[in-house]
Amino acid sequence: MLVLLVLVCVIPEAILSISSGYFRGWIYQNFAFWPGLLQGWSGNYPGQWALMFVSYAFLHGGVLHLSFNMLTLVSLGRPLVDALGQLRFLVLYLLSALGGAGVYALLAHDPVPMVGASGALFGLAGALVGEQISLARKNGGAAAAWKALIPPSLFLIGINVVMYVTLSGQLAWQTHLGGFLSGLAVMAALQRQQHES
Repeated sequence: MLVLLVLVCVIPEAILSISSGYFRGWIYQNFAFWPGLLQGWSGNYPGQWALMFVSYAFLHGGVLHLSFNMLTLVSLGRPLVDALGQLRFLVLYLLSALGGAGVYALLAHDPVPMVGASGALFGLAGALVGEQISLARKNGGAAAAWKALIPPSLFLIGINVVMYVTLSGQLAWQTHLGGFLSGLAVMAALQRQQHES
């Protein structure tokens, strides 16, 4: 599953990197996440407003953006595939991408396009944190669960602050937040389902 997700991200960026700038613009116009499509803009085709909630996560802003995200996908994805299996991992990944886009839609005010897998990746981070919270709750109760949540959350907030400053504000932190919260929620639901079966 990880190989498939990496390929689905790498192939579009490879094509865009060897093509003209116009082609990248056309792809972004049709498959990036555009908040304006939820605020009365006309889409380029029927259903664009719905498709963009997933399609944005398979596009990137260049080779560096792609490389960083794919390294993160592999490093966070491996333990989760082992823990959840291929199908549940895919559900987690896609729901995290959707959640990231949903929070971006609610909180972003700029009419600029958003691309990148980071909403889904922060969902994977949220799922790993959720796994640690679950273990801590089993071993030490609610107080231990809170202690398991706070350090990684502060770390992820710190990463976002550093990236926001480094990238001069060109960071979809809303997508990261939505992905992280979605990953926490999906992991909790998957764990509950596992215990009930």
